[in-house]
Amino acid sequence: MNIPFQLPSTANSSDIPSWDGHVFILGDLRTPVLEYSENFSGWSDDLTALHEEISGDKHPIDIASRNFAISNINKYLSTTSPVIMEIGCSSGFLIKDLVHFFPNASIIGADVVKGPLYKFAKSFPGIPLIRFDLLKCPLPNSCIDILVMLNVLEHIDDDINALKQAFKLLKPGGYLIIEVPAGPYLYDSYDLQLHHFRRYSSSELRHKLIDAGFNVEFQSHLGFILYPAFIVVKLLNKWLPSRKTNNIVGAQASASSGSKLVRWAMNLESNYLFNFRLPFGIRTLALAKKPNSTSLTK
Repeated sequence: MNIPFQLPSTANSSDIPSWDGHVFILGDLRTPVLEYSENFSGWSDDLTALHEEISGDKHPIDIASRNFAISNINKYLSTTSPVIMEIGCSSGFLIKDLVHFFPNASIIGADVVKGPLYKFAKSFPGIPLIRFDLLKCPLPNSCIDILVMLNVLEHIDDDINALKQAFKLLKPGGYLIIEVPAGPYLYDSYDLQLHHFRRYSSSELRHKLIDAGFNVEFQSHLGFILYPAFIVVKLLNKWLPSRKTNNIVGAQASASSGSKLVRWAMNLESNYLFNFRLPFGIRTLALAKKPNSTSLTK
């Protein structure tokens, strides 16, 4: 697989990087991960390791999240050889699915963290992985057909500028598939430990997408069936001092990952409710399109 656009040079070299199908070539350097910039204000390698240790790629709501992305990519592909990029690919769980379901696509993974990218490159070689801060996006405008950002935007302080950068990356007519945690009033110690800057209402996400230049084609939620129980847990986290511990993410994510009820509810939702505009849930989803004819000055 070739990267179907020219990569810019890095801060450490004036050479233009190239991808040979296995590694990036940058002068005398050969590396599976091309590094441009970092930003640890909203995430860290340690948080990635914690998530993997607790639930890996098997958490029911994460499975439903990836299925939502794959379903929409399949539905809205407008070319036989698309360029699909996941920003926030971390350990590559969705990337593996994309390679399986879209063998003719150019799949590119990107993240701001370093350790998980190199680990993924070692276990699943042959996928171009790029490390960069979306707020300082080095890639050329209009180079991606479909951009996926699952649980990324809440980790970026300047989320409006991040969406504008995502808009620039997409080709005219391209799609952004995005997911963020729902319920601003439910922000608690769990979100704080995960370095979330915020949780979103559906209307807030919609307005920010529109402000960035997108047309919002579809919005819904994940975790619709589980939402009442989720509210109770989040409110207890806010009100009870005993729920504000340093290991709250580990304890609660582990419990929900192994819950048969959570698995049943998410399977039911995935099988029967995906195409409905669900009014509330644990996460809010959107499918946004870059207009076919647009200015890149936004």
